[in-house]
Order: sequence, then structure tokens, then C-alpha cells
Amino acid sequence: MKDERLQIRISQRRLDKLRLYAARDEKTMTQSIEDWIDTLPNVEIQKT
Repeated sequence: MKDERLQIRISQRRLDKLRLYAARDEKTMTQSIEDWIDTLPNVEIQKT
């Protein structure tokens, strides 16, 4: 599997919050975001 890159703009407050959250769990920010994405329900696109 090839890793892709995602670039987003967020406020400094949210970035700081993410950094603290990841550090508390001894994870990287990427791991924290991936964990959150994994909690999202699977969505199927209907073919028409």
C-alpha cells in the first residue's frame, strides 16, 4: 500500500489541541488522525 499525503489548513488552537492529544497517548498526529478516521462508518456509493 502506498501512503498518500494530505495537506489541510486548521487553526493554531486546533493544531495545538491535536499535538497535546497525540502526545498524551504517545502517538503521532498521523496515528491519532488515522485512528479517528477508522471510527467513521463505511459509506458505499450507489451506482446509478
